[in-house]
Amino acid sequence: MLLAGCAVPRGAPSQREVLAKPDAEGADFALEIVTRERLPLYAHWGPGNGRTRTDWPSGGAVPTDQVLAPGDRLSMRIWDAEESSLITTAESPFADIANVVVTASGNVSLPYMDEVHVGGLTAEQARNRLQQRLTTIIPSAQVQLEVTEGRRNSAQMLGGVVNPGTYPLNERNLPLTSLIAAAGGVDQTLKNPQVQITRGNQVFRRPLSYVLYSPAHDPAIRGGDRVLIESDPRSFKALGAAQREEVIGFDEQNVSALRAISLMGGIADTRADPRGILVLRRYSEQATLRPDGPPNTRVVFSFDLTSADGMFSADEFLIEHEDIVLATQAPAVSTQRVLGLFGAFLGFGRAVRTL
Repeated sequence: MLLAGCAVPRGAPSQREVLAKPDAEGADFALEIVTRERLPLYAHWGPGNGRTRTDWPSGGAVPTDQVLAPGDRLSMRIWDAEESSLITTAESPFADIANVVVTASGNVSLPYMDEVHVGGLTAEQARNRLQQRLTTIIPSAQVQLEVTEGRRNSAQMLGGVVNPGTYPLNERNLPLTSLIAAAGGVDQTLKNPQVQITRGNQVFRRPLSYVLYSPAHDPAIRGGDRVLIESDPRSFKALGAAQREEVIGFDEQNVSALRAISLMGGIADTRADPRGILVLRRYSEQATLRPDGPPNTRVVFSFDLTSADGMFSADEFLIEHEDIVLATQAPAVSTQRVLGLFGAFLGFGRAVRTL
């Protein structure tokens, strides 16, 4: 009678307790026994593994010379051998003109001549144009030109790399992977790194693995782009008779139920019920209103890992962001604990009688 009134301490609920009366009137969840036949239905129920889908810039462009843009700064050294030069002196055969800013209209201003349009030209094309304009007033002039890229010809690496910062784009159509390499590579502590490119009012986002898969997915970086690399923000909650009970982040783009169990450290051999692996998931009200939607806003998916179909199904069932993965406790564990407690009680009773 004393034992009947005691609650046996346990680390996880049993499958029977969690799934009590799912078909009863007023039940607040639906039960899905996951099998090969049922798997195709689930793809229509949810948001697609919690992945955010956006457009992505086309890739595969070949790097070429960068072109001048507003905000770039030009530094020129003008040589002139004439004794009566307008810009040089007898002591120095050249004159330096520094920090000539390319205006919003793409022009630069130089002494003794009107504005010269250089926007959209490569550095060599701009040098030739400036020299041609100068020779109209200084016939023997020779121009050397250096360009310091402004904001519109540079990109920002905001984080997720070894050396974040602003990087000048010395080449046009510089691939994203080249910019990442220039920044020291991806931070190795990131789980399933995600790449985000902010370009004006547009935001592009893809897994880094997608970019590395094919050159066609490696977009050209433009001046003013902001690039951020961060860990996959998705996670699931691991509970019950497993080696880990915590919030676990996705380490790959697709995490199956079987992989989730591996990330949990596997189920506890002495406590877990391999017939009672559960995934608890929430759906929106709008999803339940669709003809092919889930039967309830709360659905419990059940897996039997003692059968081949259950193992294959668990390996093909994709975990969603914020799912709860629960390894239930085997019924025999509670029985063993009750018997152990009962044995301990009898042992205590015998000790008392001996005294």
